[in-house]
Amino acid sequence: MEAAPLHLCISLTLLTLSWNPLAVVSFTTSTNDCKLVHTAAVCNGQQLASVPSDLPTNIQEFILNDNIIKNLRNHSFLQYTSLRRLSLGRNNLEIIESGAFLNTKNLEDLNLEDNAIHRNSSITAVALQAVAALRRLELSGNRLNEDMVATLVYNLSTLASLHLSRNSIMRIDSSTFEGLSQLRELTLDRNYIYEIESGAFDSLKGLQNLNLAHNYIGCIVDFSLTQLKTLNISYNIMEWFLAADTDEDFELEILDLSNNKLLFFPLLPKRNKVKALLLAENEISFYEALPNSSSSEGNTVQFLHIKGNVTNTISVNLWEEASLGNHTSLDVLDLSRNQLRYLPQGFLKTMVSLSSLNLSQNCLETIHIMSGEPPDSLVKLDLSQNNLVELQVNDSTKSLLPNLKYCNLSNNRLSNVFNPTFSQMQSIITLDLSHNQISFCSNRHASCFSNAACIDFSNIRSLQHLHVTGSQLERLCDRAFHGTPITHLDLSDNSRLLWRTSMLVDLARTLQWLSLRNTTLISNTSELDFSMLQKLRTLDLSHNLLARLPPSLGALPLQILDLRSNKLSFLQQHVVQKLSQSLHTVFLSLNPYNCCRLSWWDILYQNKAVKIADESEVKCNLFSYVLEPVRLSDFVLTDCKWTTENNTLFYFLLALPTCVSALGAIILVFFSFKQQIFKFVKQGYRKSSPY
Repeated sequence: MEAAPLHLCISLTLLTLSWNPLAVVSFTTSTNDCKLVHTAAVCNGQQLASVPSDLPTNIQEFILNDNIIKNLRNHSFLQYTSLRRLSLGRNNLEIIESGAFLNTKNLEDLNLEDNAIHRNSSITAVALQAVAALRRLELSGNRLNEDMVATLVYNLSTLASLHLSRNSIMRIDSSTFEGLSQLRELTLDRNYIYEIESGAFDSLKGLQNLNLAHNYIGCIVDFSLTQLKTLNISYNIMEWFLAADTDEDFELEILDLSNNKLLFFPLLPKRNKVKALLLAENEISFYEALPNSSSSEGNTVQFLHIKGNVTNTISVNLWEEASLGNHTSLDVLDLSRNQLRYLPQGFLKTMVSLSSLNLSQNCLETIHIMSGEPPDSLVKLDLSQNNLVELQVNDSTKSLLPNLKYCNLSNNRLSNVFNPTFSQMQSIITLDLSHNQISFCSNRHASCFSNAACIDFSNIRSLQHLHVTGSQLERLCDRAFHGTPITHLDLSDNSRLLWRTSMLVDLARTLQWLSLRNTTLISNTSELDFSMLQKLRTLDLSHNLLARLPPSLGALPLQILDLRSNKLSFLQQHVVQKLSQSLHTVFLSLNPYNCCRLSWWDILYQNKAVKIADESEVKCNLFSYVLEPVRLSDFVLTDCKWTTENNTLFYFLLALPTCVSALGAIILVFFSFKQQIFKFVKQGYRKSSPY
């Protein structure tokens, strides 16, 4: 009878688990410890040398990664008839016997990555042929060459996804993927492919995604994979990309040619659907404007196309910039980190669907913004890190780039900007003009027009984020932001900026993020009054000359405050007390804090709602010692009491050793030269002494 309650509890537990499909059951076999989650058995990292045979026969997913299974024997999965997914990654698996997958007619997903399949690839190939429903096969990291691959995947007609990354494939020909009629995705990145035979992928009629990144492909000529949607050939050594001259419709939507050696803008198919063209980190330039390219003969480039024993010469007028293909569907164009000196006239005008254009890190000296070029569809424009001296703007129009929201012009040489340029951008939200030589002006104050090239930032109704870091600003006009609802303002690294609170009076209701890093702020100025900025949540005052906190900070609902690298020896306790009510994160390091004036530190450190982000880097000074506030000992605190509570006694005790040492030295000298001193005194009185 005593066993009845225990039996009842076990029964109830099993009943509960049977009704909960997500219940986790841990069970122990003779040599391993696996977990069963619903219909998945997870046996990762259990030092298994063979497939466990005592698991529930209805499991559909079997995960055996990171074990030591070197040989997958016949009938290893005979009892697991419902198996759909099997993962054997990182087992150093050398051989899969021909009958290993017998009775696994439902297996769709097989992962064999990072093993040693190359050692017995022909035997493993026989085993794979028995998997009738296989849809996805992962063979990455198995040191396979092209012949082994051809043997392993031959006639796997049900396969839709094949991954062959990190192998030793050097060449692709028409027989490599023969019989893969259902293949949709093929991954060949990080191999040693230097040659792809013409027509190598022609049998893959359903192929949509092809990844050839990180190989040694030198060029693509006569590209004709009309059904492909995504092609990644980044990180190769390609010098040109030429599509076939045909009127067929191409389905290609994403073409990644970044990090190659392209000399020319790629020639796209006439009828394409390319939405994203990624060309970053190449050597692309335009050549029609070269001094010696005036003749039509000088603009013709000839390529040798070698196919078998036949050599054909292809003449392409690549330098005639009007023949660069069809770009009407293009949404994203990345031409960053190339060698562009200019953009051909009308080049961007044809890209009527373009929303993102990245031209950063080139050699552009001027950019012409006119009606329709860049197209009105543009939302993001990055022209940073060029040699731009001016923006040529067609001032006849009242609206420029009506949909542009982000514009980055940082790190150029801009000094001459047509004043109304940015006010004509009706949707601009973020504008970065950092590291240019610009100045501010305002229509409300004529005295601010001392610089003819100044920029008026007033009444730009959409502008919220403005960055003018390192722009050699000396002053901002009062009311410079009138009518502009800026929420994020970066004025950092303007060391000559004459700060006045009145400069931000129009941002009192909107400003939430403000950086004044490295603007030579000092404490003894009446202009450090931030009390009007009641919406401010983040303030960066780092790398300045502040010796004390501006008292007005206590009136702000700040959440993030950066005080690094100033001259602060302490923080006013009453200001810190108010700040701690709203602060979430504070940066405090690289200041010469006084170890005996740390009452403010206790307020912040004991407040669990405040995170001192650089806590381990905060130091304080005690005499000639540098200490960490979080590790101050009672001895140090006692020393601080001596110095703060009884200064007279402290200085007396400090001077006492010196006085005693001096007195001892005098006495020592006296006794050392006593006889000579007495003789000297006697000679002074000129009297003989009786003996």
